[in-house]
Amino acid sequence: MKIIMVHNTYQEPGGEDIVSRNDCELLRSNGHEVVEYRRSNDEVEKFVSIRRLALAKQTIWASDTRREFRELLRREKPQIVHIHNTFVMISPSIYWACREARVPVVQTLQNYRLLCPGALFLRDDKVCEECMEHGVWRGVRYGCYRGSRTATAVVAAMVSTHRFLGTWSRLIDCYLALTEFGRRKFIAGGLPADKMLVKPNCVQPDPGEGNGDRNYALFVGRLSSGKGLRTLLAAWARLSVPIPLQIVGDGPLRPELEESARQHGLASVCFRGRLKREETMAMMKGARCLVFPSESYEGLPMTVIEAFACGTPVIASNIGAMQDLIADGRTGFHFTPGDAENLANKAEHAWTHPADMAALGKQARREFESKYTAASNYEILLGVYQRVLRNSESRHASLETGFTRPAEHFES
Repeated sequence: MKIIMVHNTYQEPGGEDIVSRNDCELLRSNGHEVVEYRRSNDEVEKFVSIRRLALAKQTIWASDTRREFRELLRREKPQIVHIHNTFVMISPSIYWACREARVPVVQTLQNYRLLCPGALFLRDDKVCEECMEHGVWRGVRYGCYRGSRTATAVVAAMVSTHRFLGTWSRLIDCYLALTEFGRRKFIAGGLPADKMLVKPNCVQPDPGEGNGDRNYALFVGRLSSGKGLRTLLAAWARLSVPIPLQIVGDGPLRPELEESARQHGLASVCFRGRLKREETMAMMKGARCLVFPSESYEGLPMTVIEAFACGTPVIASNIGAMQDLIADGRTGFHFTPGDAENLANKAEHAWTHPADMAALGKQARREFESKYTAASNYEILLGVYQRVLRNSESRHASLETGFTRPAEHFES
């Protein structure tokens, strides 16, 4: 099978880039031909202030992408186009090129941008669903995308324009949510339930189960708002016994967090910065637990399933998908989001019961082996592709009648 894999990378690399790359490697290792189409948001820099209007149009409808991709489809003749991200430079115009070429489309939903301009259902470090209740233009009031009302208006215009055109409801053959929680949220937001399936991320290569002393707690992730890092340090300031905490990652909150740790005398907290994957996996294998204190819904964090792969239990806030991903008392523990005292209690229990945590780690590893391996992920993905190919002919036939053709209004 020949698949074109589409991904628009962000200016700061993240989990979505890893997932897109994993899918490519997974398919190639199983004998499929994968053609990658990528653009980068580093291209935004060429749109200086005088050309910001052009960037807004690019976000809603990128004529250059549509023309370029139409030619790629003509040349490569793929069976499937699998899209991870089109924001900003690719834009939803790509779906219309696929429709014209009668190539079915699979869309992985890595975040909530189709329902929320900020993509995270997060405002002022708290869950916010006002755009679900009142429409995506509500986010403009708060400047939810990059703290800018103007930029948020552009994202809202992109989402609402393609809702009106039927792009989200009719041009995508299958959506892949990462979790059951995500699936339910997208359906509640108006995406078609009959096209919404669940395919989790996978960990490849398998790092293997860790062993040894497991003599510290670990956080891995971006040091930014919504990740619960202030709660994490507040919890560590409440501990009755010092627990070594290794913080792996970087981000805009790092200076504030380091200063907070100094002010509270948290000598047991060490900021390691960004590490290579191999180094991060070694840290996972040596941790008694991974602490995941996020205060937003998240998608399916790679750090959680990587911890499972390493046989490391997870202490996670009981919010969003974490309610389902971590089985309380089996693969880790839940705590109340934003509750530093509750988190401190769970961390102390983990630290003072190493045998129990080792048993939870074994369960976490079994969870990984049953749900998050490359082999199981490939089986799900192949099944999705086969289903889409079976259904695509009838779907494209139904689109030929009574469907608006927007290109003439957008193309220059």
